Amino acid sequence: MAERRTLPHGSWKSPITSDLIVSESVGLIQPAIDGEDIYWIEMRPSEGGRNVIVRREPSGPTTAVNPPSFNARTRVHEYGGGDFVVRNGTVYFSNFADQRLYKQLEGAEPHPITPATELRYADAIVDDQRNRLVCVREDHRFPGREAVNTIVGLTLEGENNGGEVVVSGNDFYSSPRLSPDGSRLAWLTWNHPNMPWDGSELWVADLRPDGSLGETQLVAGGISESIFQPEWSPGGVLYFVSDRNGWWNLYRLSLGAVEIVCEKDAEFGMPQWVFGMSSYAFESAERIVCTYGERGISRLGTIDTRTLKLEQLDTAYTDISYVRAALGQAVFRAGSPTEPPSIVKLDLQTGKIGVLRRSNNLKIDAGYISIPRAIEFPTEHGLTAHGFFYPPQNRDCHAPEDERAPLIVKSHGGPTSAAATALSLSIQYWTSRGIAVLDVNYGGSTGYGRAYRERLKDQWGVVDVNDCVNGARYLVGEGKVDNNRLMITGGSAGGYTTLCALTFRDAFKAGASHYGVSDAEALAKETHKFESRYLDGLFGPYPERRDIYYLRSPINFTDRLSCPVIFFQGLEDKVVPPNQAEVMVRTLRVKGVPVAYVAFEGEQHGFRQAQNIKRALDAELYFYSRVFGFELAEAVESVEIHNLH
Repeated sequence: MAERRTLPHGSWKSPITSDLIVSESVGLIQPAIDGEDIYWIEMRPSEGGRNVIVRREPSGPTTAVNPPSFNARTRVHEYGGGDFVVRNGTVYFSNFADQRLYKQLEGAEPHPITPATELRYADAIVDDQRNRLVCVREDHRFPGREAVNTIVGLTLEGENNGGEVVVSGNDFYSSPRLSPDGSRLAWLTWNHPNMPWDGSELWVADLRPDGSLGETQLVAGGISESIFQPEWSPGGVLYFVSDRNGWWNLYRLSLGAVEIVCEKDAEFGMPQWVFGMSSYAFESAERIVCTYGERGISRLGTIDTRTLKLEQLDTAYTDISYVRAALGQAVFRAGSPTEPPSIVKLDLQTGKIGVLRRSNNLKIDAGYISIPRAIEFPTEHGLTAHGFFYPPQNRDCHAPEDERAPLIVKSHGGPTSAAATALSLSIQYWTSRGIAVLDVNYGGSTGYGRAYRERLKDQWGVVDVNDCVNGARYLVGEGKVDNNRLMITGGSAGGYTTLCALTFRDAFKAGASHYGVSDAEALAKETHKFESRYLDGLFGPYPERRDIYYLRSPINFTDRLSCPVIFFQGLEDKVVPPNQAEVMVRTLRVKGVPVAYVAFEGEQHGFRQAQNIKRALDAELYFYSRVFGFELAEAVESVEIHNLH
């Protein structure tokens, strides 16, 4: 091995290029088991971000299900999820372009089973007894009015009316689940201003032969209890996750009463940003396979439904989701600091794990991979916050002894979300070039109990910003990073935290906002239904607390912002419209602050197309290199930076 070169941070040559990342990577979600076949969705940046349903047969071959002209992605709640369901080889899926549901028989072209109108569908299940799908429907047929969400039944052969309403009257629905004998239906529901992780309700009802509801029962939940993933056991017992004790733990309805199945200071649930998530599944009536999080790290386990004993299964994975199971096996998505997110299959008898699909098949030398360290650091009001610190790592290079690393503080989206520990090439892109990364799980993040999640109540733009600043200062104090080269970056809600930190604090010297919120009041007025009252819990009700919305909007205080910022924005974004970034950019240009703006045609909230993902990575690197004056080991496409002299 050649001797390591001494080079400034940021100037290290890395094999982890943006081309490599986008050419080889796919997103992996929603595994499903159908008989002996296993299905999942691949989001392929190389195909314009298209969602492709794939099927893996027992013999090993993996084939694409939906043809190239179809994109299996629903827009219910705008974030989607629950995009397809499969039964006996027949696939039903939502097509992105027209939002119609399609039925696809093996070897045949898909054909629509819903009308060409402003209706969207998600989270479907098959009701065999009644020859129908039961799913969530979102009705956008009446411009100027809020979309109407219901649970509907649709005949498997299709119908022109868009479905018969089964459950209605509330603002939101999810997770319709049918008992094994088809006699009972369970579902989740919640109303404005709650988000599902604030408070939701689990209902169950008898189903009549014609598919209409009989007697209904509220099982659990309320305005301050969050319910996640109702599921029927093979024996017809209703299970669900609730945070009534401060943690998302597993419960069941037994003999008309709710009893806890597994009590633990751990999270068996997660925020329901998308449909179709699953943290547990039944291998049999006697055994549950589950994942749960402790301090941001996922574990895998089994629960005996008779003894209620939880047994942890040893795996190398630290980030686990989308758990599905069938007799003797479990399938889930998993990753670790050295393994990218992958669809994996676990043989429950032998303990053997087989990787069915990696999100990328790149073979990157371990000498270029930075392993995260979980850190806890002091923050405001005597509290502790959390994050994952990635030091610079490159087997070929090291920095001069007297030089501390630049630091990028990464603020995740949501804000009710969490930083994960699966191998992220977009993080390694930075660390392999000599730039440290702190992925912050600020107060409000999921994975540390309800009380930690509720730190952000009425405090968005304060608690999250404090935690990002204090995380950076903690690493400065440890001597790990350079106090004069602190950067912050984030997307969506993380973009808001980024802009607040840059505007209202002086810790960071540069930053990048990816489709971030700059105007809280505009977001309250303009965003889509799912999040239209989200801000009530983060700032206060609007317009009653308009003063808070004004005071916490960076766009109103650009006079305080004096460090360089780069903005990235999808021009078809319905969650955070482009005008929020554009007003900010114009103001900073006039003020003379160094600013850059990179806009993408055809992108929505988050970038899915390969060339745009590449452009955003390289442009952010180029921006920092110009701001901080370090030479890049390899040329990347430049970006126009106004006011940088």
